[in-house]
Amino acid sequence: MKARSKGSIGLGAFAGFLLLILLQFMSILGALIAGFVAGLIARGTGRGAVAGFVAGILGAVIVALLLTVGGAAIGGLFGSAWLGSLFGGLVGGTAVLLSLGNAIVCLVGGLIGGALRRR
Repeated sequence: MKARSKGSIGLGAFAGFLLLILLQFMSILGALIAGFVAGLIARGTGRGAVAGFVAGILGAVIVALLLTVGGAAIGGLFGSAWLGSLFGGLVGGTAVLLSLGNAIVCLVGGLIGGALRRR
């Protein structure tokens, strides 16, 4: 008999993160699909939930970083360093709060995907 592999939380989180970026235009459904795939790769309910949540958090961090840098650059174009910092912080902070919803939806998708494909 062939031994079944355990799955990989890291690989599931990475695949979920890439899908989250590609399917970002689909809002809630895209995050659910990304979490589902992360759960399938991670295998197991708990492992799938962790992989989905990590994928969602990675997406939130990357989006917030890009928006913070972009917001600071736009503020800096107006010739004021403090305005750039303030604008970048406000845009990045708002992006983090909005992206945390995607992390929760990815977690739910990971639970479903992991439950369907157990170890």
